[in-house]
Amino acid sequence: MMKSLSQLFYQIFRCFARVSVILMMTAALFALSACSRGDSDSRSATGGTAETKSETPDPNAPYELEYVDAYGEHHTATIDPALKQHPYDWSHLKRKDSDVIYEGDSSYTIRRGIDVSTHQGEIDWKAVKDAGRDFVFVRAAFRAYGETGKLFEDDRARKNLKDAAAAGLDTGVYVFSQAVNEKEALEEADLVLKVIKDAKLTLPVVFDPEKIRNDTARTDHVSGEQFTKNTLAFCRKIREAGYQPMVYANMVWEADLYDMKQLQNLPVWYADYEPVPQTPYDFRFWQYSEKGTVPGIDGKVDLDVEFVKN
Repeated sequence: MMKSLSQLFYQIFRCFARVSVILMMTAALFALSACSRGDSDSRSATGGTAETKSETPDPNAPYELEYVDAYGEHHTATIDPALKQHPYDWSHLKRKDSDVIYEGDSSYTIRRGIDVSTHQGEIDWKAVKDAGRDFVFVRAAFRAYGETGKLFEDDRARKNLKDAAAAGLDTGVYVFSQAVNEKEALEEADLVLKVIKDAKLTLPVVFDPEKIRNDTARTDHVSGEQFTKNTLAFCRKIREAGYQPMVYANMVWEADLYDMKQLQNLPVWYADYEPVPQTPYDFRFWQYSEKGTVPGIDGKVDLDVEFVKN
């Protein structure tokens, strides 16, 4: 009898032991699961390995742009997307020899042109027109970059304007500026207006405030703020005289010289000798080569295109 009771109690004890082990294992698994959920929630809240919704980039946030200047030197520009951007689609742009082809864009097409000064000498304008050039920018005046900064009329400007127009080309003019202040910029505008008084321009009057490389120039220490003031003063004077002003620029000037926010209402003649224009900003004309050849002109000449809305 006693042996039977002992065996019974032994069996009951084993059952309780098994139940306890099962309960302890269940509690441990439950605790581990809760801990895991808490850790996951914690990592999600702190941006860890849990999935989170990615933030949408701000389309108006400034960004960095790497570009190359006309001398092959690399630069970085901070681009402001809030400024007006160009609408052109470079997948339609091709280069063939020294020419530019822009075809297939339903919104824009191009016209081809050149820009000249007395350095091109005597020009056969009929040959230029027959070669498919539709327009020309003629240098009207220039200021010497030495200390005195003497201002000159281009001695072929009036003849070039007259003969180019007679051959059927649209004409505009530019001034090679070395103005160090607004007063000198206005002097340059006055001389340009004198040169074009009897011309019938069909294109803008361009302010070209050149920086001189590899030589000492009177504009070396002119700030970007002052360059912008000079540009605005010149363009205001030209507009008041009844002509359309325009600004000549390249990527370096747009990045480091001009205050582009103040020039948003002015069209731009953009110079860039890379295969594709590097600026994201708006422009109307593109000077794409300074080493072009065109029938009717001896030697090299600058080549340009105008983007025209269809």
